Amino acid sequence: MPRSSTAYLEQRLERIPRVGLAHLPTPLEPLPRLTAELGGPRLWVKREDCTGLGFGGNKLRKLDYVLSEALAAGADTLVSGGVVQSNSLRQVAAAAAKLGLACHLVVYEGRVAAPSPDYHDQGNALLNRLFGAQLHKQPWTGERNAAIEALAAELAAQGRKPFVVPYGVSNGRGALAYASTIIEIARQSAAAGFTPGAVVHGSGSGGTQAGLVLGARAALSRTRILGIDIDAEPDRVQADVLRYGEEAAALLQIPFEPADVEVVAGHADPAYGVPQAATLEAIRLAGRLEALVLDPVYSGKGLAGLIALIRAGRWRANEDVVFLHSGGGPALFAYREVLEL
Repeated sequence: MPRSSTAYLEQRLERIPRVGLAHLPTPLEPLPRLTAELGGPRLWVKREDCTGLGFGGNKLRKLDYVLSEALAAGADTLVSGGVVQSNSLRQVAAAAAKLGLACHLVVYEGRVAAPSPDYHDQGNALLNRLFGAQLHKQPWTGERNAAIEALAAELAAQGRKPFVVPYGVSNGRGALAYASTIIEIARQSAAAGFTPGAVVHGSGSGGTQAGLVLGARAALSRTRILGIDIDAEPDRVQADVLRYGEEAAALLQIPFEPADVEVVAGHADPAYGVPQAATLEAIRLAGRLEALVLDPVYSGKGLAGLIALIRAGRWRANEDVVFLHSGGGPALFAYREVLEL
C-alpha cells in the first residue's frame, strides 16, 4: 500500500457495506477566536456532532457500518448498553427508530453519581424514551458487554431476532468507520491549504481512536492522533484502541502500527462522567468564543486535554491542530447545576 494514499484507503472502505444513516462529510471549520485566546496553534474543529440523526454524534458514523450486519442478518431488535446519559444509547435508539427496529437498552446505574436532579430524566435519557427504546436498569459492575449479551439472549428466547451493538459501538467494524473521517479531514485540510499536525479527541471505549490511527497511517502520515483519556482508565483505553485497531486493519487489509497509538492521561480525574474545573472551563470557552456545545463527559474533557497540551507548549503557533467534536450536546441539560449557568 502507498504510504499516503487517500484514494487507496477509500477503495478499501468502499468494500465494507454501510447503511447511510449519517450525514457525511461533516464540516471542518476554523476556530479563530479560540486560537487567539490560547495564542496558537491554529485550531480547527471536525464537526462529528453534525452527523444528523437524533442530534448527531460520532457513534452514528460507527453505526453506519455496524448496522449493515444487523440488516443483513434480518435482525428486528437492536440491543446495547451504557450509562444513564450515554450518547451512544441515544444514537442507537435513534438509528433503531429510523430503521423501524425495536430497541432494548441496558442502562447501567451507579457508574456515575447523579450530578443533578435532572440526570435520570433529561438530556439523553429523555431522548431515549422519545425514540421509543425500552430501558432495562442494571447495576454497574465494570463489565461493559455481559449484561447486553444476556439481554439479547433473553430476547432471542422470546422469539426476537436481536443484534448486539457493543458498548460505545466499539469493535473492529465500528472502528474502521473512523478511517473514513481521516479521508474527509485529508481532503478538507488540503482544500484549506494545511496538513494537520495532530487530530485530538476524547477517547473512552477506544473505537474512534483506533479508526483515526488506522486511517492516518494510510492517508495522513504526518498527522499524530492524540486520544485524551476521559475514563480515568488510560491503560484500559490503550488496550482497547490496540485491539479494535488490529480488528479494523484485518477487515480492511491495511497496516496498523501499535506505536502510533497515544493515549494522553491526566484529564479525566476524578472519574468517568465527572467534570473537573478544566472541563467546565473548556465547555464555557467553546460556547462563549465559538458557539460550540460540548458535553461534560467526552468532548468537554477532550478539549480540556487539548487546551492543557497547548499551554504546555506541545505545538508551535504556526502549526494546525484539529479537534474532533464527538457530539454529546444533549447531556448538557442533565448537568445544568454543575455548569452553574
